[in-house]
Amino acid sequence: MQVDLSGRVAVVSGGSSGMGAAISERLAGSGAAVVVGGRNLDRTVAVVDAITATGGRAVAGLGDVANSADAAALIDVGVESFGGVDLVINAAGVIHRADAMGTSDDDWARIMSINVDGTFFLSRAAIPALRARGGGVIVNISSTCGLVGSANLAAYCASKGAVTNLTRAMALDHAAEGIRINAICPGSVDTPMLVSEHPEGTTVDDVFARNLASIPEGRIPEPSEVADLTLFLCSDAARHIHGANLSLDGGYTAR
Repeated sequence: MQVDLSGRVAVVSGGSSGMGAAISERLAGSGAAVVVGGRNLDRTVAVVDAITATGGRAVAGLGDVANSADAAALIDVGVESFGGVDLVINAAGVIHRADAMGTSDDDWARIMSINVDGTFFLSRAAIPALRARGGGVIVNISSTCGLVGSANLAAYCASKGAVTNLTRAMALDHAAEGIRINAICPGSVDTPMLVSEHPEGTTVDDVFARNLASIPEGRIPEPSEVADLTLFLCSDAARHIHGANLSLDGGYTAR
């Protein structure tokens, strides 16, 4: 779809790789100025360079959104660099593949701090900036694991369940202010996370075969498809959508 985001400013956490990078590039390609958030300097700058090389506007925002001060600073980068913030994408996330017994205190804390705390801190920091613009959009990248359970992903499922319900709660709190808050719940997507943290000896082919077997459509999507749905939710075409958790999973959660 053709969407013109000229004059709007986006902040994307987790923008240095995977879905976050694809979203950053798609929003910039539609005219938005983008703050690419990330913890790794080289990867974050690489996404910024890719955007500016094609005529887009972008700056790097380094920090860890699991830290509330870093999350607030990311919003400040948008205000200071481009004059305000209109769009906020919570794409930062990590995974731990284990049941409860295989999840240490540190594993649990790491998953919750990035997936839940990071989403909350950045969203909370964004509200005053969005109010100053007369409204805006927050899109949370959740997961099908926030809608249904999945074996050996206890902490990850808990974290994404929190994100889906945080989306609903904040949407109710801020809808009357013209701030739309929604979530995308992807299933398996061809990103580095998909093939990470599997047992030793597991090949990429093994991972893809197992995931393909669970998808009715029989296809694993690219990060660009998550970016497409994000662009729609950021557009005026989605102006009456509040508090939705939209599956993007090839029919996985339709069973």
